[in-house]
Amino acid sequence: MSERLEVRLQGLNPRHIDHVAAVLVRGGLIAYPTDSGYALGWRSGNRKAQEQVVRMRQLDQRHHFTYCCRTLSDVSQLARVDNAAHRLIRQHTPGPFTFILPATGNVPKSVQQRKTRTIGIRIPEHAVAQAIISAMDEPLLSSSLILPGTQDEIMDNEDLFDAVHGMVDLFVDAGYCPLEPSTLVDLTGDQPLILRQGRGVIEF
Repeated sequence: MSERLEVRLQGLNPRHIDHVAAVLVRGGLIAYPTDSGYALGWRSGNRKAQEQVVRMRQLDQRHHFTYCCRTLSDVSQLARVDNAAHRLIRQHTPGPFTFILPATGNVPKSVQQRKTRTIGIRIPEHAVAQAIISAMDEPLLSSSLILPGTQDEIMDNEDLFDAVHGMVDLFVDAGYCPLEPSTLVDLTGDQPLILRQGRGVIEF
């Protein structure tokens, strides 16, 4: 059984956001809106929720999990960011970009990409996502809500709730949220490398 919580982008109710945070603190898995579609979210170190996401999405060991952060200050706690990467991230966030960076010792090994010891980092530009992260006062682990066999389907919030019902603890419903994947940028090499062109446009 999954709880459904309807929120409004304009005039967010603080009690609603506090409720979302409470679900996460209790070890829950949520579906929530971002600027690149709905995503799954859970606290770092919550192995049960992470394993549920792996099962739901049928992910392999090459998958990059992503931390959704409030600011660059959060990013620096989780990833090693040199001056060039810092400038690039600052210029393009908040927004629909995910950056691959070397993980710091603050990131559990179970979250890091096994071979490269890297992690995805995002600073989303969405009022609900930012409100949840701020209420938690910590970055939120996240993975796009794209279930096997649905990659080419246009799914509204009703479809998504039906698809994840019984698999998440809370569905944070902010209405229709178009699935436009974030642009994925690898910042681990000498030069930035676009691994996936998504909604965000970036020029080097």
